[in-house]
Amino acid sequence: MVHRINKKNPVLLCVTLSLTLQHRRLLPGAAAYAVVASPQRNGVTRMPDKVRVYNWETLEREHVRPGVSRCGFRGDNVLMVMNWLQPGMEVRPHSHPFEQVVYIVQGRIRFHIGDDVVEAGPGSVIRIPPDVEHCGEPVGDEPVMNLDVFSPIREDYRHLVDYQKNDFEHG
Repeated sequence: MVHRINKKNPVLLCVTLSLTLQHRRLLPGAAAYAVVASPQRNGVTRMPDKVRVYNWETLEREHVRPGVSRCGFRGDNVLMVMNWLQPGMEVRPHSHPFEQVVYIVQGRIRFHIGDDVVEAGPGSVIRIPPDVEHCGEPVGDEPVMNLDVFSPIREDYRHLVDYQKNDFEHG
């Protein structure tokens, strides 16, 4: 899927999350891809200069606290953060000014979102509105992998995608 990002200076970005499905579950080895293309010249967009393939399992993880780790992948205006949550982890309710979309990859999780409590498993998608206090806790003995999506890119998470600086002309 290719999207035109800026009409004055067209730069194309293609971000695909390769979801390897087996019995409707994402396998942990799924990869994220970035295609970086050059601006249009004479009304024609050049083919991509570079294609880089990253894998969630091999990206450097940030260890947030015992039982919680994460890594990120970005496009021009979107940030994906894969979280690994272990059963028994410390739960910390929080809020932020960003809308958050959550996709549960594996495991079961109980989310507290404002006054609501929902339980979700693989394939579930949840929207967390801006400024609403929320937290998630694994249910059962299986670790949870959940993919958070933020747009625009959260500046406080930009360090998670430092490895991609060369993928974007504008940093």
